[in-house]
Amino acid sequence: MGPINIKTLLVVMCSMFIVACAMAPGHYLDDSQFEIEKLSKEDKKQLKSDISVIPVTARLITEINQKTPKAIPKENPELEEQKSRYDYRVGPQDILTITVWDHPELTIPAGEYRSADIAGHLVRNDGTIYFPYVGVIEVAGKTIDEIRLLLTEKIKKYIVKPQLDVRIVAYRSQKVHVVGEVKKVGAVPLTDIPLTLMGVIDAAEGVTAEADLQNVTLTRQGSIRKLDLQALYDYGDTTQNTILQDGDIVHIPDRSKKKVFVLGEVKNPSAYLMHKGRITLAEAISEAGGFEPQSANPNKVYVIRGEKDKANIYWLDAGSPATLLLATNFTLDPQDVVYVSTAKLSRWNRIINQILPSVQLIWQTDNLLKNN
Repeated sequence: MGPINIKTLLVVMCSMFIVACAMAPGHYLDDSQFEIEKLSKEDKKQLKSDISVIPVTARLITEINQKTPKAIPKENPELEEQKSRYDYRVGPQDILTITVWDHPELTIPAGEYRSADIAGHLVRNDGTIYFPYVGVIEVAGKTIDEIRLLLTEKIKKYIVKPQLDVRIVAYRSQKVHVVGEVKKVGAVPLTDIPLTLMGVIDAAEGVTAEADLQNVTLTRQGSIRKLDLQALYDYGDTTQNTILQDGDIVHIPDRSKKKVFVLGEVKNPSAYLMHKGRITLAEAISEAGGFEPQSANPNKVYVIRGEKDKANIYWLDAGSPATLLLATNFTLDPQDVVYVSTAKLSRWNRIINQILPSVQLIWQTDNLLKNN
């Protein structure tokens, strides 16, 4: 076998170069389609129907901020009205204590070792209790004042000017369930003090670090209402608070869906969770360790966002300090993909590094054939 012809070698090298261009190592996004000014009319038309490329500018940031609701306290007069009208109504399994002043024989003695809930009057499942002289009376669905007036009316046949005191010592009939990312999952009883959404979180000993407070759900009689507790805690939006009712289910979801993906030429490409449901472009890149100094192209930073039936591509030229500051004010949405493009020289070096061992093998083979 004779030595390898130089022309043959060049053809082989060119073929390998073409293959290497398509198979260069590392993640690569073909961003040439985002450079609208270089596209043909047909390509621009097709691109417009599929995606929108939007440069990140100071004007865009201003427009976004104008559309974003301002973080200001919001009053909730309806909630205050509900609190003022709230009355606890007795139900089955509640326990009452009834005191008739100056008539200890009608008051069940608690005794030294008997708690009031054990010695009290248990509301039966049919909603009734038994009281001396009065007999069986229905108390379910009534307030404490209504029960006191009812007993007074019935017992005055036997006692002159009776004075009664009625209290609830154990609240068992009505409950709200809290589940999800709280420290104490379970049922929280309703009492004579109105229970709000904030109150049930406090009763559950607070939320865990993985809680997504922006998407709390309240399920009531088959309907689901979404509430933003983060807005309530951060800037006093009391419209997100509400009084709870018997049978309500409060669910605090985790924040697994509140993440963004940072890919391309950053030091630690990965998915990153949003803190309190918020993260800016600059924070996301910082979380990923920043740009790769040897390979990143800061002039081409893209945020890919799916919106309805198309994708919006936000392009930031972060090559200068002035434009890089825009990244600190560009807020990302959940599931956004941040991509930092590769510098052309770095891609070329990767291609060379891939084909260099093969070229060296060809030359070594040629030298061996020549020597033989």
